[in-house]
Amino acid sequence: MTISFRTGVMSLAAAALLSTPALADGSKLDEVLARGHLVLGTGSTNAPWHFKSADDKLQGFDVDMGHIIAKALFGDPEKIEYVNQSSDARIPNITTDKVDITCQFMTVTGERAQQVAFTIPYYREGVGLMLKADGKYGDYAALKAAGSSVTISVLQNVYAETMVHAALPEATVDQYDSVDLIYQALESGRADAVATDQSSLAWYMTQNPGRYKDAGYGWNPQTYACAVKRGDQDWLNFVNTALHEAMTGVEFDFYAKSFKTWFGKDLTPPQIGFPVEFK
Repeated sequence: MTISFRTGVMSLAAAALLSTPALADGSKLDEVLARGHLVLGTGSTNAPWHFKSADDKLQGFDVDMGHIIAKALFGDPEKIEYVNQSSDARIPNITTDKVDITCQFMTVTGERAQQVAFTIPYYREGVGLMLKADGKYGDYAALKAAGSSVTISVLQNVYAETMVHAALPEATVDQYDSVDLIYQALESGRADAVATDQSSLAWYMTQNPGRYKDAGYGWNPQTYACAVKRGDQDWLNFVNTALHEAMTGVEFDFYAKSFKTWFGKDLTPPQIGFPVEFK
């Protein structure tokens, strides 16, 4: 019996498709739907991202991203099993299937993207400056104009001076070994401003309304995204859709409420009409 070249090629292609592991194993999306809840990897000690409330309930902006995904999956934001993990377990727990997804203030880098698949961003972090509301300097421009007269408190690390001088080249940099101490330095007058993650400053100001203000300048941007296992485009597409519609569509009110709760800022609703992401 003679088999034509075209028929032989089609047969080989069909055999290849049937033997593809992704098709044989199915998507994480199907697995999660069948299980009936999402397994979310996150932390529990870093406000406002992931931390315990007074009644021992996990909360924070990262946790709310999990609620968004669970609601998209099941219509119920609470259908989540949490895996409390350290920062160095974020990638291993994904690659070994201990979690379905990690949302844990994870900075996107090229090196990490070789190990996991990142979702679309849900927050852009950076360094900011916080002033006392009734302090000597009114904003970033005033701090910069004051030159070497300004003292900035910052958490101790090898890059601290370089980081501060990228925004305030002449400022004096005082380093402290705990976050509490950098805020105490500002409160006591030993520092004119605090430099640290913008999200940390926003959270601190929401906890102390009226006492502090943002200097109005941010730098050193870095992207936060959730991460999933590589090689499962269906699952990645689904999570991206859920996050996208939280930031630009039907779940915007939930995202905006979370943003206001943890960062103290009101978001402008997406403009109706031409999709803002294509402008």
